[in-house]
Amino acid sequence: MALTLEQLRSDVADSLGEDPADIPLDENLLDYGLDSVRIMALLERWRREHGVETGFEDLAEQPAIEAWAPLLGVVS
Repeated sequence: MALTLEQLRSDVADSLGEDPADIPLDENLLDYGLDSVRIMALLERWRREHGVETGFEDLAEQPAIEAWAPLLGVVS
């Protein structure tokens, strides 16, 4: 099952203990407290649940939901 933008935002918010509505699509997630450990945990989950093949480095380079969406094969 493909990862949706809503699920991506929800997963990121959950890992940060925030409401999904409070996580902007275009801002640097590091500014919201996302760190490399959380990125790795999210990536492992998405690999397991959605078959994502993106590498950690790709996500760490541009830590924003809108930048991640195409890398993760997000469907609208």
